[in-house]
Amino acid sequence: MISSLRERKFASKNLLYIPLVFMALFYLIPMYIMLVTGFKGFDEVSLKTMWDLPSKIRFENFVEAFEKLAPYMYNSFNMVIPAAVISSLLGSINGYVLAKWKFKGSDIIFPLILFGMFIPYQSIIIPLVEFMRRINMYGGLPGLILAHIIYGLPITTLTFRNYYASIPRDLIDAARIDGAGLWGSYRHILLPLSIPSFVVVLIWQFTSAWNDFLFAVVLTSPSNWPITVALNNMAGSQIIAWNIQMAGSFLAALPTLLVYILLGRFFLRGLMAGALKG
Repeated sequence: MISSLRERKFASKNLLYIPLVFMALFYLIPMYIMLVTGFKGFDEVSLKTMWDLPSKIRFENFVEAFEKLAPYMYNSFNMVIPAAVISSLLGSINGYVLAKWKFKGSDIIFPLILFGMFIPYQSIIIPLVEFMRRINMYGGLPGLILAHIIYGLPITTLTFRNYYASIPRDLIDAARIDGAGLWGSYRHILLPLSIPSFVVVLIWQFTSAWNDFLFAVVLTSPSNWPITVALNNMAGSQIIAWNIQMAGSFLAALPTLLVYILLGRFFLRGLMAGALKG
């Protein structure tokens, strides 16, 4: 009787993997088409043969794509890293103050900050460009970094605020008894406990800023384009070398893929630790 129940549970558990495998394959189809096309010669690329494997693997497509995109990939790293780090640190401070140091009006400020998550990029483009012109940050990477920091504050604040709310208040009270103030409690108590949340928001912000196109194309000049804008402009106006374009698309997607492949388990641990609960 017990063995039959175990067998049924084992069979039902295995059945759950069937739809998961199909969904994984479905989402991997674009990656397959991108890689296969990236290794083909120009004469092999067509809609009729897009599923076929290349007759010969051509790494020169990736070399050519990298040579065209390398300066803009450098711009992307220069933009994404400070934007992700600064927005995460500011979100951590915001979440700490809103969760552990209640003040008059905090219950109003917190929803107003969260409201920023629901403002579409397109609705603020014109005033954003005008603002960047007035503070002399239009056309360069600093202005784009500032835009991503500000737009990232709602989600980072929400993440840290909910995470800190789950930490016992007694820790803060004990630190205050020992003489720690606002920043001392944050630095010595909450900051060391914030690693799961920092992993979550850093990965989130890195991906969001790296994949952005609208802010990048509007706020930066050609010499400061990140890789998403440069990839879009790789396509010629008359003839598009799809093999080079697909190789470049893979190179542009590679950093975010590596982030999730290498740090994905830490991302899940951060979620499970309460980073997005509340």
